[in-house]
Amino acid sequence: MYIDTGAMYRAVTLYALHHGLIDIHGQFNSEAMEQSLDLILITFKYNPESGKNETYLNGQNVEREIRSLQVSNHVSVVSDNKAVRQKLVKLQRRLAEAKGVVMDGRDIGTVVISDAELKIFMTAEGNVRAQRRFSELQKMGVETTLRDVLKNLNDRDEYDTTRKNDPLRRAEDAVVLDNTNLTLDEQFEFVLNQVKRRMSEL
Repeated sequence: MYIDTGAMYRAVTLYALHHGLIDIHGQFNSEAMEQSLDLILITFKYNPESGKNETYLNGQNVEREIRSLQVSNHVSVVSDNKAVRQKLVKLQRRLAEAKGVVMDGRDIGTVVISDAELKIFMTAEGNVRAQRRFSELQKMGVETTLRDVLKNLNDRDEYDTTRKNDPLRRAEDAVVLDNTNLTLDEQFEFVLNQVKRRMSEL
């Protein structure tokens, strides 16, 4: 099972936006957010048409909405909330208990599953990441500019690497995959080789 934990934080952020917990000036009402956590249910369902697990917020498919730039602009401050992180980390660990899971997120190897059999720290140059996200948003019909996407990525990286709660960092035992100049097939081959190597050691 593939689990995009970033989508979970995006879903909470979307809930906050829809319920006025983030005002027009970007101010986040963390106290109201914490009181609302029991009202938030996040699930994943496989879509055979897209070939992906899609994110559901309280029974509604929000896969497209959570990828918007509006959500991207606020997800870091929401994900820095201690109560939000505790709720989602608990859920993520429960999902991982069954094993056979590929979990994607900014604190997986350091916090959520610090004893994971294989940790891969994926990175790429900022301009390349921005172009990829920009192309992704264009395919979804989201109107934005490459400059805005790059700024959002840089702002999020700065915030997430310096936040108080579970900052973004590479686990000491993680394998680095810089995919700046790699094709999808080349990335797959790299990861598959790492999996085979790790399995032979277990």
